[in-house]
Amino acid sequence: MNEALEKFFHLKEHGTNVRTEVIAGITTFMTMAYILAVNPSILGTTGMDAGAVFAATAIGACVGTLIMAFLANYPFVLAPGMGLNAFFAFTVVAQMGYSWQIALAAVFVEGIIFIILSLTKVREAIFNCIPPALKYGVTSGIGLFIAFIGLQNAKIVVDGPTLVGLYPFRAALMDGSFHTVGMGALLALLGTLFTAVLMAKKVPGGILWGILGTWVAGIVCELTGLYVPDPAQGMFSVMPSFANGIAIPSLAPTFMQMDFSAIATLNFVTIVITFMFVDLFDTLGTLIGVASKADMLDKDGRLPNIKGALLADSVATTAGAVLGTSTVTTFVESSAGVGVGGRTGLTGIVSAVLFALSLFLAPIFLAIPAFATAPALIVVGFLMLSSLMRINFDDFTEAVPAYIATIAMPFMYSISEGISMGVISYVIINLFSGAAAKKKISPVVYVLAVIFVLKYIFV
Repeated sequence: MNEALEKFFHLKEHGTNVRTEVIAGITTFMTMAYILAVNPSILGTTGMDAGAVFAATAIGACVGTLIMAFLANYPFVLAPGMGLNAFFAFTVVAQMGYSWQIALAAVFVEGIIFIILSLTKVREAIFNCIPPALKYGVTSGIGLFIAFIGLQNAKIVVDGPTLVGLYPFRAALMDGSFHTVGMGALLALLGTLFTAVLMAKKVPGGILWGILGTWVAGIVCELTGLYVPDPAQGMFSVMPSFANGIAIPSLAPTFMQMDFSAIATLNFVTIVITFMFVDLFDTLGTLIGVASKADMLDKDGRLPNIKGALLADSVATTAGAVLGTSTVTTFVESSAGVGVGGRTGLTGIVSAVLFALSLFLAPIFLAIPAFATAPALIVVGFLMLSSLMRINFDDFTEAVPAYIATIAMPFMYSISEGISMGVISYVIINLFSGAAAKKKISPVVYVLAVIFVLKYIFV
């Protein structure tokens, strides 16, 4: 068995082994299992059947990840993307008034266009033209971004008078509300320290053990009354419940439900373009960040076999629309698996199998609370931030754009915005400082900068 896996995935060549890949796959799945609960909740607001969306989410993630594993042999895991699902539900359906069937049609068209662009190397050319310093900045920015997501998910960082602030532990203790949100935030903080200690001691699978340890602590706290679930505040029970038995929800309400009746309208085209823009640069940013952290980029900063990765992402988007879910894309949480040593498609296959099993064991996987996966995101964010050390800070024409890309992602809450700001600043700083004449900046970078500027003016 091990020999067959070695032969297919070239584990030794990538400096890994079966055990490491399995742990990495489990870790990645655990950090992104929340999408199984969140996606049906968001798309359910459009009138879509929540059970069908749950099944489409799990199957779409499984299929997309398997395609990535076999086409590209990379440890990237796919699932319906956050942000893209919100645009689907709250903008296309709620604000613009289109049916969810028409929104699915837009996602399907987006996927077909991306398949064509991937086969013609357009997306690959965009990836390869990004300067190395910007790639390191994007990697670091994604690190801060996912750490911020972890802090938010655990309610450690909340809304406050200064826009965001630390959860008010003292006030919560005084008014008696601490045992819900406050306890979750405290467990996440302790889980982060626990995970950091495991990483410092080089314990294999430290991040995964951090997730499980925090979850077990949450179970103990709930059993003893220290943690009190309150769904109204987004704090659910951490105890798996099989009250409704084990049954796979039907896909029928969403399967093949695309409605192409609005395909000739300008608004439909606008919707497709918006889906494409966000998906394109979120995916490129994720590939750059995760691949850079895993040292997968070659000496020229290119990702070998990126064509396979981009094609897998495109096919997964199309398949997701057919199943009945919003855009399936490469997840930034893949960095969690990379952080514990995942380097090949075997990592993805393990995650894909777990997504398939989640159809039968949904109560277990959905019981993992956000405050248990938060430590993994925070620690992985730290690991990715180390990419800043590769940037030459004595060269302002390289360092400043990388810095802008880094800070834009968490502060603007968008990977694509970070790339936009980084590319625009790179072109402007290099042109007006005279440094561009000495560098071989790809014409594609200039074209991207113009497109990004026009986007901010007209979109």
